[in-house]
Parts: sequence; structure tokens; C-alpha cells
Amino acid sequence: MNPPSNEHISRPPEGARAMPKWPRWLRRGPMEMLACIVITLGIVMMLQPFAMALYTWSFVTTLAGTVMFIVVSKFPQ
Repeated sequence: MNPPSNEHISRPPEGARAMPKWPRWLRRGPMEMLACIVITLGIVMMLQPFAMALYTWSFVTTLAGTVMFIVVSKFPQ
């Protein structure tokens, strides 16, 4: 008696389409890093004492980075 083969494990089922790979720059790692940089930039803008315009936009920048991080955390590895 022959041992069972594992051929069915390595192939997708009939009719199933393979998911296309995401571009490397759209994967979770690089995009999470970009979101962290945006959050950090917003905090630095909030704490600097030189330009009122930077302080004015700091909350929006921090919020945009936070929303970006939440969305990007759903991306594939």
C-alpha cells in the first residue's frame, strides 16, 4: 500500500484565482513605518516653539498619521 500523497495541499483548488502580490512599498512594514514617521512629525510640530503655522497643522498631521496606521495595519505582510 502506498502512503497518501500531499499533491492536493500544494495546489489551489480548481477555479480558484491566485491573489496578486502587493507591491513591496504597499506592504505593512514600510507603510507602518511611514505612518509612525507622520505621527512623530506631528508631535514635533506640536512641541516646537518657532512657527505658529506648524503648531496649527500639528494636530491634523498627528491625526492623519494615526488614521493611516490604523488602515495600514489591515494590509498584508
